[in-house]
Amino acid sequence: MESRLGARPAFRTEPLLREARPDDLDALERLELAAFQSDRLSRRSLRYFIAAPTTYVPVAEHEAVVAGYAMIGFRAGSALGRIFSLAVDPGFGRLGIGRALLIACEERARKRGSRAVRLEVRADNSAAIALYEASAYRRFGSEPGYYEDGATALRFEKSLAT
Repeated sequence: MESRLGARPAFRTEPLLREARPDDLDALERLELAAFQSDRLSRRSLRYFIAAPTTYVPVAEHEAVVAGYAMIGFRAGSALGRIFSLAVDPGFGRLGIGRALLIACEERARKRGSRAVRLEVRADNSAAIALYEASAYRRFGSEPGYYEDGATALRFEKSLAT
């Protein structure tokens, strides 16, 4: 199978995770285009979030190919982490990359003292919803018209209590 970002190499069982760097901007921008039809983060926003001390942006890569990334933000005085984005190149789907990125965000939230992680997902994104539900996220609401194209967002939360 070939990825939109290039030929798909054989993938190890576990993706290599690391924190995003400014030189990842081109790859993150390509991931936004490959993974999302609308509501994409701009290059400027991606640059800002990579450098922001209140945001953690892990990337999953294989042989220097960025196959996915996630983004979780933290607000001062809040016990919640919020996942803003989780994108996997469609050519690298079903390899555990999304799950690994989700776990990386949860681990960072625990280290920062968060009691829970929240996120929104398109109601028609069944693959992502299945991942979140299998990862112990609980649906607690919905937001009609949340996305640029009018699609509904489902709201999920996972408690990080041990």
